[in-house]
Amino acid sequence: MQLFNPTASSELIPVLNLHEEEVQRQMTICNACRYCEGFCAVFPAMTRRLEFVQADIHYLANLCHNCGACLHACQYADPHEFGINIPQAMAKVRLDTYAEYAWPQALGKLYQRNGLTLALASGVGLALFLCLTLLVMGNLFTVIPGGDFYDIFPHNTLASMFGAVFGFAVLALTLGVRRFLRKVSPASAPTPVKTAAVLEATANIATLKYLGGGHGEGCNNADDRFTLWRRRFHHLTFYGFLLCFSATGTATLYHYLLGIAAPYPVLSLPVLLGIAGGLGLLAGSAGLLWLNLCRNPAHGDANQKPMDRGFISLLFLVSASGLALLAFRETCALGLLLAAHLGLVMAFFLTMPYSKFAHGIFRSAALLKHAIEKRQSNPIDALNN
Repeated sequence: MQLFNPTASSELIPVLNLHEEEVQRQMTICNACRYCEGFCAVFPAMTRRLEFVQADIHYLANLCHNCGACLHACQYADPHEFGINIPQAMAKVRLDTYAEYAWPQALGKLYQRNGLTLALASGVGLALFLCLTLLVMGNLFTVIPGGDFYDIFPHNTLASMFGAVFGFAVLALTLGVRRFLRKVSPASAPTPVKTAAVLEATANIATLKYLGGGHGEGCNNADDRFTLWRRRFHHLTFYGFLLCFSATGTATLYHYLLGIAAPYPVLSLPVLLGIAGGLGLLAGSAGLLWLNLCRNPAHGDANQKPMDRGFISLLFLVSASGLALLAFRETCALGLLLAAHLGLVMAFFLTMPYSKFAHGIFRSAALLKHAIEKRQSNPIDALNN
């Protein structure tokens, strides 16, 4: 297996924008200092480079986990004249990369507009549309025996509608990260992907290793104190999402493979997975929103807060509405809660390729590249020899 690479060696070196120039300036200073070399994956990757072209900057920006440890340890941070702030500089470039590698390219600008208002407005708008549809059909406040919501919206209709939107989201994210890997991979030769590198990258993603601040004590959130809460809330959100996805996948197998149609009892596997995932997602997103509200402004790009909060709020509402739908599915609130939940889920899928969700995909790709790169000889050593 090979990572894709650009092949035109005669291309002009891309002109850096202001955000990229700032990362280049700061990385050059950091490369001379190297005090933070053991903090995260960014700094060992940095030491393999003498200069930083656009591809390197994009790679390092997405490798950064924005934990804040380097900022609080840096002797050249404000008020020093160098004004080093790696988390903030990297955050600005990351947003640029999401927009640049977006597919279709024309929709890249949505990253800059995908804020709290847009996320909630799209969810509420779709939910209201479904509510009005059910009101016209006379099913908005109807009690359905057994809580079978397929009596309201047929299974095949929901599967077709949500399957198409989810398929587009997966396609858009896949093509976007493919473009990213082609850009950040070395132009000279394809980079082989080894099993050991894949396993290491997978472990780092699954454990969120680099949210440990380089010492395992956690990130700096509001001040100089270390905290593991950001890592824990990310874990709850990540695994809560995976459990909810597993619940949907299991229900699909029940329906098509075993011929067992919904609704499923509370103690069935799809429902148990959904409850566990929903609770994890609810707690994780609430915690991340709380941390975002009290986070030190120096740790990131203030202009991205609406996008961050919009994504987190949408996750919270999706999980809350899903749990409420399960709890009250045998009451007259079924139609209303179903419309609200479906509208929010549809809004999440529609905005997924152009929201903060992309940061996990791009960061995973950067971690894979880092794991591969570690297993290659250091080009700086070759120059010294």
